[in-house]
Amino acid sequence: MGRVTERRKVLRIRDGAVSTRPDTLVAEEPLEIRLNGRPLAITMRTPGDDFALAAGFLVSEGVLGTAADLQNIVYCAGATADGANTYNVVDVKTAPGVKLPDFSLERNVYTSSSCGLCGKAGLDAVRTTTHWPIADTPPVRITPALLAGLPERLRAAQQVFDRTGGLHAAALFGEDGELLDVREDVGRHNAVDKLVGRALQNADLPLSRTVLLVSGRASFELAQKAVMAGVPVLAAVSAPSSLAVDLAAETGLTLVGFLRGSSMNVYAGEHRVALPAGAAER
Repeated sequence: MGRVTERRKVLRIRDGAVSTRPDTLVAEEPLEIRLNGRPLAITMRTPGDDFALAAGFLVSEGVLGTAADLQNIVYCAGATADGANTYNVVDVKTAPGVKLPDFSLERNVYTSSSCGLCGKAGLDAVRTTTHWPIADTPPVRITPALLAGLPERLRAAQQVFDRTGGLHAAALFGEDGELLDVREDVGRHNAVDKLVGRALQNADLPLSRTVLLVSGRASFELAQKAVMAGVPVLAAVSAPSSLAVDLAAETGLTLVGFLRGSSMNVYAGEHRVALPAGAAER
């Protein structure tokens, strides 16, 4: 859609030298997600992959589980008073028989680019029953060496980050380390939704033989999104939250944090990490 980045004039100061120049910034715009014509949520996102974002969001909400649950997604014409299409409102139409969420104020949520879901009625409401419980049989086995190489591969695939320096990313890898997909967005949770939504559209759910890598920290919401998509391994380059660790332990998710170089912390699901022979705990 040509709105991933925007140009702004900036005053640049370097070692006492002052100049004026254009700078490339990542775009951030609201996206309203409607479900069968009814407003459900608003998220601040980087335009692009909007249909996948909406589909992935509804996977994490427990509404969609397979491609057959989704009838179509369209941009809403006449989104403004003058009838213009802003491409900032999408309507998701579900297939007949799909159970819809409660459209009360507790479910009509606002999501920001920084924190993800806000305004949930409580923790129990977030722990939505998944269509895809983690079921990697036999369990995925990932070596520390394979995990250590993933952040660099994610960084190399971030095209928009190279131009702006201000974008989060999420990537899906196969258990052999193959890069399957990568998405960028101003919000980490949006990047994950875009990955999951694309997988749903391609009938690839559950993602039972994959590793999900996110830039930044691993929040409870990102752990929940991984669980809802059937992902067995979630890795982050920064810290997890205590609730993310609790959820991982409850659901069988392998959670890796502080993945930097050859160092990492495994907070839950260590049975999927294949340690070198003779490795001793110190």
